[in-house]
Amino acid sequence: MPQLVPQIGISGFASYIPRYRVNLSDWCRWTGDNWDKVRAVVGSSFRMRGPNENAYTMAATAVVRLIAQYDIDPQRVGYLALGTESSTDNSAGAVIIKGMVNQALTAQGKAKLNRACEVPEFKHACLGGVYAMKAAARFLALDGQGKIAIVVCSDVAEYERATSGEPTQGAGAVAMLIEADPKLLALQLASSGSASDYRGPDFRKPFHRFMHQEPSEFGQPRDFPVFNGKYSTTCYVDAVLAAMRDLFARLDHLPSRFLRELTATFLHRPYQRMAETGLIMSYLLALAIGDADDHAELTVYAAEADVNTAELVLELTNEPEVFALVEDGELSNELYPLATQTARSFRSSSQFHALMTAWGESEMQDVGNLYTASLPAWMASGIEEAWQQNLDVGAGRILTIGYGSGDAAEAIPMTLVAGWERAASKIAFQSALADPIDLSEADYRSLHQGDAPAIDVADQPGVFYIDRIGQRDGQFDDFGVEYYRYQTG
Repeated sequence: MPQLVPQIGISGFASYIPRYRVNLSDWCRWTGDNWDKVRAVVGSSFRMRGPNENAYTMAATAVVRLIAQYDIDPQRVGYLALGTESSTDNSAGAVIIKGMVNQALTAQGKAKLNRACEVPEFKHACLGGVYAMKAAARFLALDGQGKIAIVVCSDVAEYERATSGEPTQGAGAVAMLIEADPKLLALQLASSGSASDYRGPDFRKPFHRFMHQEPSEFGQPRDFPVFNGKYSTTCYVDAVLAAMRDLFARLDHLPSRFLRELTATFLHRPYQRMAETGLIMSYLLALAIGDADDHAELTVYAAEADVNTAELVLELTNEPEVFALVEDGELSNELYPLATQTARSFRSSSQFHALMTAWGESEMQDVGNLYTASLPAWMASGIEEAWQQNLDVGAGRILTIGYGSGDAAEAIPMTLVAGWERAASKIAFQSALADPIDLSEADYRSLHQGDAPAIDVADQPGVFYIDRIGQRDGQFDDFGVEYYRYQTG
């Protein structure tokens, strides 16, 4: 008899968001940028890590909070995975997080995480956390019966000053409880869509970029990426469309119907406008491959944009060679010109507003780009808001779209399970945003270059910090190894 695969999904979220905040209205005043444009495209503010924080400290704090918020038995955790593109060690992965979490559990008089717990780290730009979540589900389905899994997404998004990426910075971590018989969201992996392709200089962090950096006060490398604005946006759109094509091919009904029946959609959001664009392009694609009614609707949008419908359908259904733009030296070219033109007019339609969920929007505009944590943060924020405001969730059908530059994308349907409200009541995402410290221009400049700002954050109970960095002292070599401290109450 074949073994039935259990229903697996998400039972909880917990977050850590650093307190340092840069208001983009202030940032625009410092830089001379247009605040109205920045607010519409990017958001309202972004968060920054402290000088003694990194992806590991934020991740461990989020995991400790998850264990406390959901009363998790540490001995049942058989899988602890880290999704990040900001790790500072090329050898160890989530075992670093495990060591810190055990330190906190011991301080609290609790049992440590199980010695048999697996501790992988996943890397693919902003998609590492989604890959970790899928791997955790497979672990539970195959050899992890009776156990639970924790996936934590943690990143530091930093860009050089005076670049187009500067207002899209951010930092934070979100931990997810993954288990069979989930209490919040059931994963529909059999209906999910995947895409991947090599994009060259889309968004990269080659080691060579460190060669000319001056050391910071706290020894932190400044993790500035190599990116190409227009080309990187093109890659995002193309990868999302490819993943959605794969998802649509698995459906037994019209893709347009699938999208219209969704309760909410959460996408990876480097900034506000990019998430909107990904959803709009997905809907236009659904209409392009749909029935006569879908084509009639698409014709309306195309006519408003002065675009030929047949040419638009051809553009959306073809799969272009994106990397050819690099090889031909045409990174600034528009790969989907007709769809892009149509998308601009579609934004004013009632269908756009019906598709684009507003759950958790205000909170997400306050944190900036969290890389791997961006998607789960929006999910946590949105679902918490749905519970707090007792919103009509209908059938509870949710679509999540993750993306990682370079690039790859995952489109995963999920469903709110019966009684989801209880698990949602423990998310505490808004609490994780409490008590921000707004930075002056001078403090922002100091923190950005890895130095301590004049306004320092007092030790926060329940938060991890980098205590010291190892040096060669003649006894043993721990040069560059970070040691961490858990701040008890």
